[in-house]
Amino acid sequence: MSPARLQTLLLPIVETLVSYLREHPEELLRVVKNAIGLRFGVPIATLRWLASNVKGKRAPRDIAIGAVPPGVRVAAEIDLMGTDVRASAVVYVERIEIAPEALRVELRLSEVSLKLVDERAESPIAALLKSGALDLSKPGNLAAYMPKRPAMLAEAKDDRIVLDLLKHPKLGKSGALRRALGLVSPLVTISAIESDPEHLDVALRPFPAGLSEVLPGLWRGVGRPRHGTP
Repeated sequence: MSPARLQTLLLPIVETLVSYLREHPEELLRVVKNAIGLRFGVPIATLRWLASNVKGKRAPRDIAIGAVPPGVRVAAEIDLMGTDVRASAVVYVERIEIAPEALRVELRLSEVSLKLVDERAESPIAALLKSGALDLSKPGNLAAYMPKRPAMLAEAKDDRIVLDLLKHPKLGKSGALRRALGLVSPLVTISAIESDPEHLDVALRPFPAGLSEVLPGLWRGVGRPRHGTP
């Protein structure tokens, strides 16, 4: 990605963050307190802004995000096998596994709802929704039998869905992301992700012994002679 393209993508995010901090200066104190406790929080308002800027022909539309502590309620209009539906669920992040070859996110879904955008729609999905035949209490089972199952859907059963983000075509090919995961994974892990009414908080747990794995590699990288250096 070119520097100009990167700047174009990041500038609106930075401007939104600066504007948010001007209106909510108390967030700076919260950031400091969280940093001491190895936590960082993302304002729900920021997630809403990011969701509103999701683009693409098949991207979700009219996305709504709200806190349902310790989870987050997400709703959006999506194209489900050729039928427009309004999907909603409360999402709980149960576990995140960080490794150089995997970035797995384990989710649990509850209060899953699928409603037709147009009640006059006629399709197999529309017929199932109208009949009430779909068991929405076990969304993982439905996801497991999707006709076009996404590559990053690693596991799906009952109310549990596991995503391996490195199976995404673009993320999986990112050498920079894999190198970053290789550096971070021995040092810290994510112990919890929970919401309060205004934030999504991420708690980190350090691995004290991890420095012994990372520092030798960093030292070799710094100490490696440059081309032409004896």
